[in-house]
Amino acid sequence: MRILIVGNGGREHALAWKLRQSPTVDEIFIAPGNGGTALEGTNVPIAVDDIPALVAFAKEQKIDLVVPGPELPLVLGIRDALDTAGIPCFGPNAYAAQLEGSKAFAKRIMQEAKVPTAAFGVFDSFEEARDYVLKIGAPIVVKADGLAAGKGVVVAQSTDEAIAALKEIMVDHAFGSSGNHVVVEECLIGEEASFICFCDGTTVKPLPSSQDHKAVGEGDTGPNTGGMGAYSPAPVLPAERYDEIIDLVMKPVCETLGKQDRPFVGILYAGLMMTAKGPYVLEFNVRFGDPECQPLLMRFDSDLAEVMMACVQGRLAETPLNIKQETTLGVVIAADGYPNTYPKGMEISGFAEAEAIEGVKVFQAGTSLANGVTRSTGGRVLCVTALGSDLAAAQKRAYEGVDKIKMDKAYCRRDIGFKGLR
Repeated sequence: MRILIVGNGGREHALAWKLRQSPTVDEIFIAPGNGGTALEGTNVPIAVDDIPALVAFAKEQKIDLVVPGPELPLVLGIRDALDTAGIPCFGPNAYAAQLEGSKAFAKRIMQEAKVPTAAFGVFDSFEEARDYVLKIGAPIVVKADGLAAGKGVVVAQSTDEAIAALKEIMVDHAFGSSGNHVVVEECLIGEEASFICFCDGTTVKPLPSSQDHKAVGEGDTGPNTGGMGAYSPAPVLPAERYDEIIDLVMKPVCETLGKQDRPFVGILYAGLMMTAKGPYVLEFNVRFGDPECQPLLMRFDSDLAEVMMACVQGRLAETPLNIKQETTLGVVIAADGYPNTYPKGMEISGFAEAEAIEGVKVFQAGTSLANGVTRSTGGRVLCVTALGSDLAAAQKRAYEGVDKIKMDKAYCRRDIGFKGLR
């Protein structure tokens, strides 16, 4: 098989690394890729949102499977365009991708599917949204409706904070057109977990639970980021509850989309809040999380290319998912100042020393590779990921790996996994 992966983050490095292990895969292209994906296949200078160029490249190179990593190409309809060209794509069509592309759409689907989620209102007027906040009170959650790179959500502890968030999103247009509509919802209390499943339109099969760490600071303090680290499994969502979540959340959503003749194929990711009243859905993603993908794929013990193709061909039911019993934990190394302004261009070394530690793999995100030198190009730069016999062992190895990496002006949280250990 010849595979085209779309994206340039740590998730895409992990996908390329795992797909390269498949005996059925002959060649991997990554568009546009990064310094890590360059070690796994061939980087191609095509942007993730240039759908015509991506489709043309897939046709020209006789690609057998396209794997979009981030949400943007899926929301823009890469699956639909590839369907027209007769090229298999592991991911949902543009309609189903609105589960992530529009929080209001996701809420409507959840209502129709009777999936538990927070009470909410959808607004396209700042004044109406402000009045709703004043009526409901705080704490309250404000969300830009569209894509905002994981940063368009504010959990406001006061009505003043919520109104300031509404102004930033709707009046100042901090997230552009993504803030033309907002979802304002009740604040759920509990512990978050990520639940990610393979789907073929009918069958749903889960990966182990995981837990991301969104806040930039230790103890979950400071502004939200794209994710500062993750681990799997998450004790708050043990394996004996997976069937419950599938029946309560994943199957009803897939069945609802199926009834609309828009079957969901690809990765369906539910961000859950485990409350005293049971699990509630905070949001849906339509692709692997980043950084959850890195720990999950280190535990994944099946042929990823075969599983993806089984989803595309509607035969997931007969395809086993094998998972390693070990725990995995990944720590993101970011540039100082992320998620706000941060420096770029720092030289990075220590990869071989980190990966000499048993069970450690360094996945690259915001990096470039030129003349044998790796440099930082983004805010989240690396995800040092480790297998261990339990969470404490995986955490110990991951931080041992982190300490081998040399990069100026770098930062990481030192408490990834703290909730699981607690």
